[in-house]
Amino acid sequence: MDTNRTPQEKERLSRRSVLAASAAGAAIGGALLAAPTYAETLIGTGDSRIRPFHVNFPQADIVDLRYRIAATRWPDRETVADQSQGVQLARMQELVRYWGSDYDWRRIETQLNALPQFMTEIDGLDIHFIHVRSRHPNAMPLIMTHGYPGSIIELLGVIGPLTDPTAYGGDAADAFHLVIPSLPGYGFSAKPQAAGWGFPRIARAWAALMQRLGYERYVSQGGDHGSVVSDWMARLALPGLLGIHVNMPATVPPVIAKALTDGDPAPAGLSDVEKAAFDKMNAFYTLGCGYSAMMVTRPQTLGYALADSPVGNAAWMYDKFAAWTYSGGVPERALTRDQMLDDITLYWLTNTPTSAARLYWENGVSANNFNAVDVSLPTAITVFPGEIYQAPRSWAEAAYKNLYYYNVVDKGGHFAAWEQPELFSTEMRAAFRPLRRQL
Repeated sequence: MDTNRTPQEKERLSRRSVLAASAAGAAIGGALLAAPTYAETLIGTGDSRIRPFHVNFPQADIVDLRYRIAATRWPDRETVADQSQGVQLARMQELVRYWGSDYDWRRIETQLNALPQFMTEIDGLDIHFIHVRSRHPNAMPLIMTHGYPGSIIELLGVIGPLTDPTAYGGDAADAFHLVIPSLPGYGFSAKPQAAGWGFPRIARAWAALMQRLGYERYVSQGGDHGSVVSDWMARLALPGLLGIHVNMPATVPPVIAKALTDGDPAPAGLSDVEKAAFDKMNAFYTLGCGYSAMMVTRPQTLGYALADSPVGNAAWMYDKFAAWTYSGGVPERALTRDQMLDDITLYWLTNTPTSAARLYWENGVSANNFNAVDVSLPTAITVFPGEIYQAPRSWAEAAYKNLYYYNVVDKGGHFAAWEQPELFSTEMRAAFRPLRRQL
């Protein structure tokens, strides 16, 4: 009994209990350890409480999903022999056949529940997050942010290598404590009920989360939306943030952004690397940006289709897996069917396609969004060959005023941690090693 303890003492004991549970969730060899036993305690009081979270969708939801899949009304076959009109019918039908008959959501649900998951209210919104503390002393606190059409699922494969590097051939000195939140309106985090949850607000919420967890100094990492969150955290110079790593850096200079927006040719004087980056960006805005134009301008209208048709939402997401993985347009070369369907099914069961799309509406997407502004904190960048464009070092140095790490690797795409967890983990260790002396 602790009836004689002060509220402050009880909170400290509560914090130790939940943090101890967090340490039990490291991943080894891709198989997650058994779920921790949570004490019936909560960190904080009132709105600041940190509550253990468990995934358990009713079986009726799974049955309903399979019913809807079976009742799909298919469109006609495309009239071309390539993917220029979008996801090809035969490929989509094969994926959906597997989804409706052989795919097992309970497998990933069990995998998630083997990890320490929590919920806490920040700025009036419930935020879901995974929190895995390393068993190694002096581990570096790291908050990692997913993107679209990803989720926390795309980061599961790096939890083990980052929190327990010695089990993967690494050095204990490179260990991390990991915090992996779900973006507002994504996955298990609550859906904003009013406008205003853009990237700056998310950045401040992440800083509040790290502070609530007791991390006085930490680093941030992200790709896609996550890179923008990390950029904003650095731009705001939030207390305790030592530096960031991004794998979709915002490096497009204003003159390049203007040419892309206006449909002009590449400016004169670009190097071969810069010209290649311009061409990739131009292709993206010419042929690959229709999805974002819909979400930036009409997320609610689009949402009716995505929320009502599981196959419609699956095709919408699969299109991006095909375009953005390092796979030559065949995402099964980079991700398994189960991996893609885990993510797709999470969106469906949480009914978050529309709330996720609204983040685009909140912020807008144009070439100007790919230019980092006022980012002077230490920044590390890894360039992956399958990314939307390969950021040239010259652009990166101009955009990030304190670029201390820049590396080009030979594998992986937009979903780098998902596609290449071992390589990605190696990059994280190398990128953040210089900042550890500041812990």
